[in-house]
Amino acid sequence: MITPALFDFFRELRANNNRDWFNENRARYEQDVKAPLLRFITEFAGPLQTISPHFTAIPKVGGSLFRIYRDIRFSKDKRPYKEAAGVHFRHAAGKDVHAPGFYLHLAPDEVFAAIGIWGPGSKELLRIRQEIARHPDTWTGITQDPDFLSVFSEGYEHQKLKRAPKGFDPNHPLIEDLKCKHFVASCPLSEKFVCTPDFPVKLAQTYSHGAKYMEHLTHTLDLPW
Repeated sequence: MITPALFDFFRELRANNNRDWFNENRARYEQDVKAPLLRFITEFAGPLQTISPHFTAIPKVGGSLFRIYRDIRFSKDKRPYKEAAGVHFRHAAGKDVHAPGFYLHLAPDEVFAAIGIWGPGSKELLRIRQEIARHPDTWTGITQDPDFLSVFSEGYEHQKLKRAPKGFDPNHPLIEDLKCKHFVASCPLSEKFVCTPDFPVKLAQTYSHGAKYMEHLTHTLDLPW
């Protein structure tokens, strides 16, 4: 399924992020990156259902597999290709990466699994913050649970508002959580781990430690779990 060849491809792409090199190595991308990941997504559909039946594993580019092409229209960084593979198992009610979901990031020296919601819309972000503010004990009980923290101990604390969001008490005991722009928790993995034959089952086991977190977010947004 996933093999070290995937990481070898991205290591070389880092040093040769241009269209000429990619076109010369397109067959490697298709064989070592795209095809194995589409097979993995197909195989992961079953284990994913054991966590929740409302999240999708769509084996196509633009489905669960992110495109390798970067959107450089408004960026000063003109590198044409992403130097990592991204897989997102989003909620069936969502249309893009901003839906609640389970994420897998594959890059040389940066492999991790993540859960939550990245860049939610303003209405969704407000609802999550309001839920945390109104029921702090529930939120703390989930995010400080030893089982959760044993796996998902990392987050995106660096991407926060500098001040309390409008309409929220700056002295709220969970003000640091309320400042968050994203509600995501991550778990570092290794290249060796993702290249094991039973990786789909192992990944589902990893995600299952964050099931209560995901259930809480989806219910907060009035989505089925």
